[in-house]
Amino acid sequence: MAIFSEKAAAKQLKHEADNVSKDDLAVLLERQKAIENKVKGSGRLSRFSTDIRLMFALVRDYWRGEYRDIPWKSIAAIAGALLYVMNPLDLIPDVILLVGFLDDAGVVALCLKLVESDLHRYAAWKEHNGHGNQLTSTID
Repeated sequence: MAIFSEKAAAKQLKHEADNVSKDDLAVLLERQKAIENKVKGSGRLSRFSTDIRLMFALVRDYWRGEYRDIPWKSIAAIAGALLYVMNPLDLIPDVILLVGFLDDAGVVALCLKLVESDLHRYAAWKEHNGHGNQLTSTID
């Protein structure tokens, strides 16, 4: 039996996304460095480093009003997933060795699956507008 299933990830992601407000985007952007450091220090989450950088860039451009070609539900899902990663006392607390980041990775992976086409469109927009290498990040 899996410790954290896709069904559990979907439930957590929906809960987080349903509760995201536009004000939460500012909080999320302020915590970017802390979240990226957490991702960098986690074996399970670190494989998502590039995707998480892109997610933060998208949220930042949305917040600034520079990119709006995305439905709010996708922004809310991205913000919800990143806010979930930020919470150390989520479904499986991060302090539990070996499995503490399983739920975080599951929520991020599901989010990426759900917003994949939105992220591709955004990356193409960013590249077309000459911002391809400007993914502000502390990961790496």
